[in-house]
Amino acid sequence: MSQMDYEKFCYEYDKFEEYMSDFRKENPELTADSSDQVNSPKHYTSGKQEVIDTIEDAISLAASVERGFLQGQVLKYMLRMWHKGRPLQDAEKAQWYLTRLINSMR
Repeated sequence: MSQMDYEKFCYEYDKFEEYMSDFRKENPELTADSSDQVNSPKHYTSGKQEVIDTIEDAISLAASVERGFLQGQVLKYMLRMWHKGRPLQDAEKAQWYLTRLINSMR
């Protein structure tokens, strides 16, 4: 993927985030539950920073959208592994994505 593709991805993601923000404001009854598994799942919000923010920061310099995605998946599973009750499964998923990332760099 080219830099242009990554920029388009970032633009589209920002538009999606805007849409979701507006949606949450217009539909507070749908997002008010603190155990909301879509907008604020506890396994992604238990640290000092939400996992999505950490991932976005980490992948910002990825060589391609594909590699950024794979790195993000590795991070997602590693960062939540102690919070969902299936740490081995999350570690194995992270390993699967890491293997794909490494293979894409060869």
